[in-house]
Amino acid sequence: MSQKKSSPSTRLGLLEAAGAVLARNPGAAMADIAQKAGVGRATLYRYFPTRDDLIRALTMESLRLSDEATQKIPMNQLSAEEVLAQVFEAIVPLGDRFRFLLNEPLALYDPEVKATSDRQRDELAQLVEAMKAEGSLDRAVPTAWMVAAVDALVYAAWDAVEDGTVARRDAAALAFRTIMRGLGTGKTAPEPPSK
Repeated sequence: MSQKKSSPSTRLGLLEAAGAVLARNPGAAMADIAQKAGVGRATLYRYFPTRDDLIRALTMESLRLSDEATQKIPMNQLSAEEVLAQVFEAIVPLGDRFRFLLNEPLALYDPEVKATSDRQRDELAQLVEAMKAEGSLDRAVPTAWMVAAVDALVYAAWDAVEDGTVARRDAAALAFRTIMRGLGTGKTAPEPPSK
């Protein structure tokens, strides 16, 4: 009896279905995810033997997609301030699929997840340092605090869009404005630069 081969497209489809189902119901059963993906539970379990395996894969996918989204920003052609505005524009829309992961601490202890997340935070810290050097962020505020503030505002934007208190089209601009008015030097315009 031959074993069925794993397909990257099937795996991606399962992750997309899982993201959609878990975004609406974080406690959804694996059977619900399989049904949404249009496969049997056996197929889902072949790719992800446990729910923890699925959550870890979804977390890595969210990190990959956030990398992909920010890599499209033409960093060499923009000021650091303009880059931050575009980072918010790139990351806030991902909340639809990955916001529920904020309540899944399991993946935070995975070494690969931690290494990728740490790298992303280091890249954000470098961007903050560049903004300080440009004079758009207050040099007296610790970089680690600013990085934490940016992260918190991304999550706040995801929540505000989800609960309907902020329009999707406004969330990224509001997050950027909050950073610039709260941590900025006042030397630059508080509105996000146009694309």
